[in-house]
Amino acid sequence: MTPERQAKIERVLNHRQPDLAIVMENVHDPHNISAVMRTCDAVGVQNIYVLNNAIKKHKKFGKTSSASAAGWMTIHQYEDTDACMKAIKSKYSKIYATHLGVASKSLYDLELTESVALVFGNEHAGVTEECLAWCDGNFIIPQVGMVQSLNISVACAVTLYEAFRQRHAAGYFNAPRMLGDERTSLEARWGLIEE
Repeated sequence: MTPERQAKIERVLNHRQPDLAIVMENVHDPHNISAVMRTCDAVGVQNIYVLNNAIKKHKKFGKTSSASAAGWMTIHQYEDTDACMKAIKSKYSKIYATHLGVASKSLYDLELTESVALVFGNEHAGVTEECLAWCDGNFIIPQVGMVQSLNISVACAVTLYEAFRQRHAAGYFNAPRMLGDERTSLEARWGLIEE
């Protein structure tokens, strides 16, 4: 490994946000999943939860849209909502879902510097009621157009960059936040250390 490559990997690890995750529920198009992964990598999200209990499990994700981001992510795949959400609840303090409901908050009113998992539903039906029951709240992305929805990868990108903005302002990218076993495991997986 070249010194430049090692420095880049260390820089990426130093910016990973262990307390921010994305959950995609029953997303049909693997290219949407891959586009989300690319955005996750760009803003320091390491953990992605892919919950598929209504569609065929994705065996791979679109390489062209992810720019190989999938290889740098930790992807947790589930086929059972309860098992997936229990795993998320055990790791993150809050779970918020994109959902247009009476009690939904604006994305810009969420506190995204706390430990949080953000849930995005499929392209047609959104987040299921079963999944919403596990969430601490819902949010919407403010819009002023006729069509009140965005493609999942776009909605996720807008949301993650708001999280990035809040975390950057709070100094979360000034020092490494991913430490311990999770970091050591990634260092080994990415070739920085020998297992």
